This record gives sequence, structure tokens and C-alpha cells, in this order.
Amino acid sequence: MRILLWHVHGSWTDAFVRGGHDYLLPTDRERSAWGLGRGGREWPNAREVAIDALSAENFDLIIAQRPEELDEIRNRFGITPGVDVPTIFVEHNTPRATVPDSPHPLAGQQDVPIAHVTHFNALMWDCGDTPATVIEHGINDPGPLYTGRLRRLAFVGNEPVRRRRVLGTDILEQVSSHVPVDAFGIGTEKLLDSQHEPSGLGKVDDSPITPYGDLPPQVLHPLVAERRAYLHPVRWTSLGLSLLEAMHMGMPVLALATTEAIRAVPPEAGMLTTEPRELIDMAVHLIDDPELAADMGRQARAHALAHYGLDRFLRDWDELLEAVVSHGPSAARSYAHRDPTRHIQTV
Repeated sequence: MRILLWHVHGSWTDAFVRGGHDYLLPTDRERSAWGLGRGGREWPNAREVAIDALSAENFDLIIAQRPEELDEIRNRFGITPGVDVPTIFVEHNTPRATVPDSPHPLAGQQDVPIAHVTHFNALMWDCGDTPATVIEHGINDPGPLYTGRLRRLAFVGNEPVRRRRVLGTDILEQVSSHVPVDAFGIGTEKLLDSQHEPSGLGKVDDSPITPYGDLPPQVLHPLVAERRAYLHPVRWTSLGLSLLEAMHMGMPVLALATTEAIRAVPPEAGMLTTEPRELIDMAVHLIDDPELAADMGRQARAHALAHYGLDRFLRDWDELLEAVVSHGPSAARSYAHRDPTRHIQTV
């Protein structure tokens, strides 16, 4: 199939475009949000196409990821998504207000089915009678890179100052008072302005938070894997793909037991809790016990490979794409009732 999609979420797109289709990514002169193309990524199956050169005849199916894309498609191509061209809406996010009563922006319509990326998203959004399903994340395995040689934690997140409550930056700061944390991602440099004096309780280093900024995956992954454990203090995002990448690399995880993390991280892979002090205690423990950290990391990798592998992700998407193209939007509803265990791999 020729699939039109915009480059919105880089990590999700990195997995999606590794399938066996022809993926068309619009570009414009400004490389704006409507024309980013590959955004510098090396995606062999993804073709950059000038948005002004695209027409409805160029693609067989549309993947939409922002509600405003549906209006953009109507205005730019003169077609109705889901009626003139099969369209699937991928919901990456948790609702932000009136939870759990938030109506989804596409609730009530029947032409564009919704594919949630986590079961938590599907649980929290009120989609009404709109056809909906869940296709869980898949990761292009970076490999068992974990060494844990540095007595530090790793955190990956974009705009941690602006998204302070969402990403749990306040908890990140609490943890860093006891175990130093290296922060990776867009806008992490701004954390320097908010650093505080360490409390000295169980402190193992003199630098609370060291920001590294935004790095390409081939640079980011080996650096993160050198840290003793991965810190995921996130309160309210769908499921950070950096968490799954860390697990794939064999890192033990220290996470808040919120949103999809309670499904993604088994107890033997680290710690899940709603008590920040417990995260601190376990972080100090792992710093002092590298063998335990390595064992937890092996459990994390085994779970990630079994449940969030790329092959399963692409198979699920192929089945949903074929179902919607062949049988219409309502096929997403029956797809959701398939045997949920049949793609589970054993390691």
C-alpha cells in the first residue's frame, strides 16, 4: 500500500515505516509541522514527497495522528477522510482534562476508526460508538547495550521544564538529591536553571542533574545504557517509548506506577510505585548493587522483547490496514476482539 502520514512522533514513526509498504511523508519548503518529511531520519521505505505534488491518487490509505489533520486533508486534497480514502486515526495521547469523562475528538463518527497505542489510552478516552482498537507499541531493538558502569541514572524526556508536572520533573529533582541523574532530550538544558542544593542523604555524586540535550538515537542509546538504571518519573503520558527502548537495552527501570507503565514494566524489572521515596531508596540500592541492577535489566529486556517487539507491531498493523481497506472502518471493531495472546512471544 501507499500510505500517507505526517512525521509527528519520531519514535513511533521509526517503527511504523519499517513495514513492507510505501510510506509517503509530506514536505514543504519550511519543513514545518505539515512538511517535516523524514526529519533527517534514515527510513529506507519512507519517501519524502512535496506536499503540493500530492493528490488523492497518490495514496491508498491515510494515517492521521492529529485531529486537525482531517481538516487539512479535506482542504488540501478535496476528499473526506474515511469516505473517499480509507483513514485510521492513531491516538498517541492520554486525555488532558475531565478524566475519565473526556470525549475523544473523533467520538461519534463512523468513518475513521481509532487505533490507540496503549490500553490505558483506550480505557481513559470516551470514544462513544466510533470503531476503535489498540495496537501496542513496537520498538526497533537497539540491542543489549546495557553496561551500567556509571553510578548515575538516565532520564529521557522532551521539554521537562515546560511539562514539569506531566513528566514528573519535580520527582526527577527529588531523586537527583540522592542519586545523580543525566537528562537527555529536547529542552533538558533548561533544567540547569532549576537545580537545587543536594540534601546529602545517601548522595553518591556532586552533580544532581546533568543535561545532555537532544541527541540522535545512535548516539543516545549507548550513552543511556552506561547509566546504572533508567528513571521514568512520568505522571501522565501515554507511554514513553524511551522507556521501552531502555528496557530493550537491558536497563532496570525505576518508574511511577501510572498510565501504561504498570502494564509495560513487570515487577522483576525494577520498581513501580506511587511513592517517590521508594524510588529514591531503590535507586540508591541499585547504585550499590550492580549485579542486582544487571539481573533486573535482563528481566526488563526479556519482557520488552516478548511484548513490544517490532515484528509483532508490524504484523498487527498489517492486519488492521488490510481489514480497514478491505472491509471498511467497522473492521477495526472486530479486529479489537481477536485473541490477544496469539502474538505473545516467549523468550
